[in-house]
Amino acid sequence: MGLLNIEGVTHWSIPVNNLEESEEFYGDFLGLEHVGRLGNSRMTCYKVADHSILLCERTNPVDVAKNSEEQVHHSFTVSPETLVQACKLFRERKVHVDQIIHRAQGFFTGRELYFFDPSGNRLELRDPTWTAGMPELSFEELADA
Repeated sequence: MGLLNIEGVTHWSIPVNNLEESEEFYGDFLGLEHVGRLGNSRMTCYKVADHSILLCERTNPVDVAKNSEEQVHHSFTVSPETLVQACKLFRERKVHVDQIIHRAQGFFTGRELYFFDPSGNRLELRDPTWTAGMPELSFEELADA
């Protein structure tokens, strides 16, 4: 046990280049529940299940093509049906997909679809129902399903 007793997570913050574009992506496209803007700031809050996510507009936007934080990402749990729907929508709307991984071992097992938001943040949709021995479909195969 640590020296402090942390009781929970208040929110996670995601840096974004353009707040309005990101609100559309996280709210309208990914379907997170919009809670509201934080006063007159360039921050807006979303909820998914019992988690709050705060989008914070960067003062100095980063070049999406040069984002070097390869392993840093935020993961969302989805159903198998939602993962297939996401593949179809991502292909249709040209969302930059990084890779799909079928993880049979480790702490977070399942089917993981990695992609990027408009600001270059790496995100993951994880279907925890996939297990070893199930078909390992590619992104294209899922998008065609």
